[in-house]
Amino acid sequence: MGCDGGTIPRRDELVRVKQKPEQKDKDAEREFRWLHCALTQQRLQEPIAMCTMGRLYSKQSVIERLLEKEKMPDSAAHVRSLKDIKTLQLTPNPAFTEEDKTEGLLDTRHAPYICKLIGLEMSGKFRFVALWSCGCVLSERALKQIKGNQASTCPLCLQPYSVEDVIVLNGNDDDLELMKVKCEMRAAKRKSAKKDKKDAKKTEVSVKSEPTNEVATTLSKEEKPSTSSGATNGHKLKMVANPKRLGAVNAMQDPEMKRLKTDFSVAKDPKASDVYKSLFTTHKTDKEQERAHWITYNPFYN
Repeated sequence: MGCDGGTIPRRDELVRVKQKPEQKDKDAEREFRWLHCALTQQRLQEPIAMCTMGRLYSKQSVIERLLEKEKMPDSAAHVRSLKDIKTLQLTPNPAFTEEDKTEGLLDTRHAPYICKLIGLEMSGKFRFVALWSCGCVLSERALKQIKGNQASTCPLCLQPYSVEDVIVLNGNDDDLELMKVKCEMRAAKRKSAKKDKKDAKKTEVSVKSEPTNEVATTLSKEEKPSTSSGATNGHKLKMVANPKRLGAVNAMQDPEMKRLKTDFSVAKDPKASDVYKSLFTTHKTDKEQERAHWITYNPFYN
């Protein structure tokens, strides 16, 4: 029954064996990561940004998600604000056309972006890096070739960068662990920079206050001699004025000066003679006489 004609069945046709799990298509997965947003799974739209882990996003999608305060997926849980993403400076591929936007593997069509230095297409077949300091994107091969000459300057915009600023785009698991370490290094560097800035401000304020104190001290020192000289001059004036004051007091006590006072009367002066007193109307003989005085003033008309 059956198997006529010399047909030999295989073991998997006769015995039920365990099915192998379906394997992922690595090329399709690679294409998806380089052409689609890691947040919305939609095709990337400019401006394109990256996170600290090197994943690609449509910046507009990230902004909308942050404004709506929706929960981020696990792959983007570290994106909490716009400070956690960086806008990329990409170089368009001149060979990329509308036909290349159709479905299909990147092996059979052109990538939308290339490395500006050596012309490699950013399709995922070659490793690409981005600089967190400026956002410029270039291939890892180009960065290694020029690293000996310009180790701390971006070859595209000439902006300085450090080792922790180099981010691998769509890296593997080992690259992700390295990106976490670099993220912590940048955070520590920012904190130290803020601390140094505060210390510099405090130092500047103290330096500004010290000359002010020195000027005040100098002015006070300069004013002290003038003050002492002023006091000396005042003391001299007092010394000069004191004898005059004493002379005035003595003059007021002089009998001749007393005669100038309004309440002074010659008739009451014990030193004046009777003949001298008779010359004045205050004398008793003049008060008792009946004829007028020889002077113009006549006391009888009072």
